[in-house]
Amino acid sequence: MQIAIVGAGIVGAATAYELAADGHEVTVFEQRAAAAEEASFGSAGLLAPALLLPWATPGIGAGAKRRLWASPSAPQLVRGAGISGLTWRRRWIRAGSDPTAPTLLAALEGLGRYSLARTRELAQLFDVDMETSRGTLVLLRRPEDMEQLQPALQLLRDAGEILHEVDADTARLIEPGLSSDAPLAGALHAPGGEAGNCRLFAQILRHAAQEQGAQCVFGARVQALSSGAASLQIAGEAAPRRFDAVVLCTGLASAALLRPLGLRLPLAAVHGYTISAPLREDSHAPQGSVIDPLHHLTITRQGQRVRVSGGAELGPAGGAQHAPTLQTLYLALSGWFPGGALTSSPQVQVWRGARPTLPDGAPVIGTSGHAGLWINAGHGACGWAQACGSARALADLIAGRAPAFDLQPFRVQRF
Repeated sequence: MQIAIVGAGIVGAATAYELAADGHEVTVFEQRAAAAEEASFGSAGLLAPALLLPWATPGIGAGAKRRLWASPSAPQLVRGAGISGLTWRRRWIRAGSDPTAPTLLAALEGLGRYSLARTRELAQLFDVDMETSRGTLVLLRRPEDMEQLQPALQLLRDAGEILHEVDADTARLIEPGLSSDAPLAGALHAPGGEAGNCRLFAQILRHAAQEQGAQCVFGARVQALSSGAASLQIAGEAAPRRFDAVVLCTGLASAALLRPLGLRLPLAAVHGYTISAPLREDSHAPQGSVIDPLHHLTITRQGQRVRVSGGAELGPAGGAQHAPTLQTLYLALSGWFPGGALTSSPQVQVWRGARPTLPDGAPVIGTSGHAGLWINAGHGACGWAQACGSARALADLIAGRAPAFDLQPFRVQRF
């Protein structure tokens, strides 16, 4: 089949590879000048357990989510968010107490686990170092936090997560760089947790797809889709390009492209921040990943860099950087791992970017309901953690094979 893919972020690159590896003639259209230039550029880096990533889902049970992530429990509205931002935020909050939330949680756990396995398979196949680090700690500041966490822990363990409750001394053995002065009552340890460089792996996948025969067209903005056939209208071109199938992996633009076809995909740009700093001293830096649930942030090791990520803002793409959020990230990095990173280096990279997110926290994977048009979008904060599994499942679906996990919870028809 001749298949067009719209978008060359981590999800689009993974989808291009899987479809090209299946023998399809793949063409990727990307409006930017290179792959992984938007949401994938500054990913937090956490691959697993994806459900522990702040802002991964709006809820894992009504009270449990509030206990796990403290407050605020919804993205912050910033200037320019408007009525649409307020409405979307309300949908996110309602989704946290929806009776179907545990079912969706289990589905996301299955997707994350399958995706991690596929990512590892591909990394081994390509024989590449994607700056992987292993192990994840959720840091608990107060003794009572562990008791409050019990409902959430049970839900996560029922979904298949392996989590150990450890005291502060054990946490500091796992992560020797943790400050001895920082308040720490204990931690949750996910030994199977993993982090890696999302943008690097997206570039690797893009090259691997091209080696399989895929073509990448950069600087190409898709203006419209056809409702009667699988075709794309590229800005500046007189006639549409026709294909046997089209796969939307373009994040926020997916909603605008689908709207004329009668599909209302409630995607929102949830903006987050990352600060990436060069490693200063290995023994003082994180060896794996840590999550600070009080401040909704993660700190991950990516090769010779340390990356701290956080923030969730609903508002316009061109909004100014939020100084208090950045200050929180800097303070968290120096507070938890003093001396671990060179935060004053000119090589420090500060990034603000949009994570295309649906109000229930789950992506759309599968058919659009229109012949030849497929969707693989809306992964939110978990794009890196879910990309390779989503891509392989969609490729199986297009080939008429049964995917390795149930895609019913990820249908577009749920909206």
